[in-house]
Amino acid sequence: MYFIQPSRHIPYLEQVLDTLPSVQMIRIEDIDLYDPTIIAIADIQDYLDYKWTLPTIVLAFENEGRALAQAWELGALAGWMWNKLPSNPQQSLLKIDAQYKRNQDSRDLPSAAELQKRLLPNPIELQNYTVETFFQPSAYLSGDWFDYWKISDKELMFYLADVSGHGVTSSLLTSWMAAFHGRAKTPRGLIKKLNGMLVQENIEKHITMIAGILNLETHQLRWSSAGHYPPAIIFEPNQAPKILHTSSFPLGLTEELEVEEHECVLNRHARFIICSDGALEPFNGGLNDQFTQLVYHLQNQSFEAPEHVADDIAILSLRRMN
Repeated sequence: MYFIQPSRHIPYLEQVLDTLPSVQMIRIEDIDLYDPTIIAIADIQDYLDYKWTLPTIVLAFENEGRALAQAWELGALAGWMWNKLPSNPQQSLLKIDAQYKRNQDSRDLPSAAELQKRLLPNPIELQNYTVETFFQPSAYLSGDWFDYWKISDKELMFYLADVSGHGVTSSLLTSWMAAFHGRAKTPRGLIKKLNGMLVQENIEKHITMIAGILNLETHQLRWSSAGHYPPAIIFEPNQAPKILHTSSFPLGLTEELEVEEHECVLNRHARFIICSDGALEPFNGGLNDQFTQLVYHLQNQSFEAPEHVADDIAILSLRRMN
């Protein structure tokens, strides 16, 4: 931490410096040369006069209560008395520093959320198909993710993944998955590669996923699931929904992950839809009741999520147009 040399006479200065042996003394005129994220300790009059942007703990005399109020309005982290430091100032400094860093992390979350949204795939023009998506984090950052990209002129690869838990770690894994473009040519291969990396790095998270490849000319769809719920669904006009049940483990639990690959053909005007489990949250009842309601609203294209959700929601739909 920094200690800014006071411009007025402070009778307790040497005593305070002896109590804080680890601080680095700097001059007011040199403030711009130092790291703006490191906390400084300074005399309150200098802080009010110069209004620098360094995070600052101010030191005041007992009769400077009004000045302390002004300093807090300007953003001072804390206010101490020159002649009455905390009983354990080093411990107090550590607590203030930790809280400041947590607050800084929180302030960065809106920017991080905006960056994460920019990493989502851009709309894509496809022969015979449209891709429709829905993405709503429960907080700033999401542990649900989807992606799609063309691997040839006539093939589209895609996946939807749900990372266990919430928060920054889960959201970082979604960005990590985006780096696997081009590393696999089959749904099974993509899942196996991701699983191998998760196990190798010993990341204490697991991921459920559905991945697939759609042939835009033959309409053949090949897909694999790794422990994902809810299952994929196919909707066709005037037909009952087809629920594509599978049984497998999520990614990240074992090196010997068994992954099956399934095939089907999408008929005219069919919709292939995959969702994260957060899509069940808007509905009441047990898991089966929630899934039944989800299927109903997806079939009737009436799914709506509330403004505030308890779990991240991601939905990816492939619609055949003719």
